[in-house]
Amino acid sequence: MRSLSRATALCKSSCSLVFLIPSSSLALPPSPRFRFSSFDSTSPSRSNRHRMAAAADTPPTDGAAAAPSPSSSSAASAIDFLSLCHQLKTTKRAGWVKRDVRDPESIADHMYRMGLMGLILPDIPGINRDKCVKMAIVHDIAEAIVGDITPSDGVPKEEKSRKEAEALDHMCKLLGGGSRAEEIAQLWKEYEDNSSPEAKMVKDFDKVEMILQALEYENEQGKDLEEFFQSTAGKFQTDVGKAWALEIASRRKGK
Repeated sequence: MRSLSRATALCKSSCSLVFLIPSSSLALPPSPRFRFSSFDSTSPSRSNRHRMAAAADTPPTDGAAAAPSPSSSSAASAIDFLSLCHQLKTTKRAGWVKRDVRDPESIADHMYRMGLMGLILPDIPGINRDKCVKMAIVHDIAEAIVGDITPSDGVPKEEKSRKEAEALDHMCKLLGGGSRAEEIAQLWKEYEDNSSPEAKMVKDFDKVEMILQALEYENEQGKDLEEFFQSTAGKFQTDVGKAWALEIASRRKGK
């Protein structure tokens, strides 16, 4: 007992205990994993700290391997895709440009408000609102490459669709393929083919957004944009589209 007392000095403070063990009196085998050190009442217990240290030094087994971080190639593909989509923010809608509208909206402006239409769409049996939002922000995405081709450009509908399909395929490859690219391609094709209830709804969003924007330009700039209203007359496919278009028309007449 006396020799042990001489070998060990116990130092006390208000917050911690430190054990000092002279190596000349009591030799311990060297170990890189375990060290005696100070601890206090708020620290994990010594046994827990030892278990944590042991776990840190032990390489993971195959079954406990860390989840891989996104590869640099995947990140590069995402940024390449998003950088190309920048063209949607800077390309002005051609119909307004040809009518000398000041500061006309971009393609992205148009798609954004269509996305909001899907967001505020009332619940309708058989209509997936989330799908409508996604389709709205995808339906003109190929215009990042081909631009905004309008009927006045004289490009046949089939040729326009071919150009946009090729552009979309390029964009999906740029994204690196996979499930997200497949989803974008499927949504775009569904819209183009008008082949689902959501596609019909988003087709109506496209027309509603255009005539609402036309009304706003008429009010702000004193333009007469009657042709845009005439181009959509009788072409709405859904009750929501018809109701929203009727509301816009009533506000135009009452101005």
